[in-house]
Amino acid sequence: MSENSPGEVQNASSSNGASTPKGSQRSLFIYTVVALGLALIIRFFIAAPYVVSGASMEPNFEDWHYLIVDRISYTLGTPARGDVIVLDLPQNESRALIKRVIGLPGETVVLSGQKVTVLNAAHPQGFTLSEPYLDPANLAGSNELTMKLGPDEFFVLGDNRRVSADSRIWGSLPRKDIVGRVFLRLYPFNTIGILPAESRYLEN
Repeated sequence: MSENSPGEVQNASSSNGASTPKGSQRSLFIYTVVALGLALIIRFFIAAPYVVSGASMEPNFEDWHYLIVDRISYTLGTPARGDVIVLDLPQNESRALIKRVIGLPGETVVLSGQKVTVLNAAHPQGFTLSEPYLDPANLAGSNELTMKLGPDEFFVLGDNRRVSADSRIWGSLPRKDIVGRVFLRLYPFNTIGILPAESRYLEN
């Protein structure tokens, strides 16, 4: 049904082509219930809007960036390294955070200074991530950490390593606490795009 096809609406409300007040009210109620049901299904199971608050993903995401998070793709597949995700903080699931996936289940992540090395079955000696999306001004301090991930655990970091509270502080991220993948940025208008700031890495 098209919003620009009012004839279809009239025909759907009455078999003889004539609309009655009672029939119109019934149709309006049905359409309202259906629209509300679809909106709720989309909101809780398919996609959800989020607004960024805080500096942990600067310079790629800043305050008031308006995002649409895809809730369904990870039911069909698994998060990939470099995906930008929204998650529920494991220690307080009422708080939603935006972070980047760095380590995958079964891998070992080693932080040394500003260098991130990942060890896995394909690279037992490890490979170092190239992260061109980082701003050198947001790298500070020493990060000395080695974390072995379980079969359903991920390691996530903020792009603003200087201020981000992430897996370095609260540990690995269980798969169940991943809300979804940042699929679309709608605001600011000059940064509208699909899969904003997502990255892929050469593993060698």
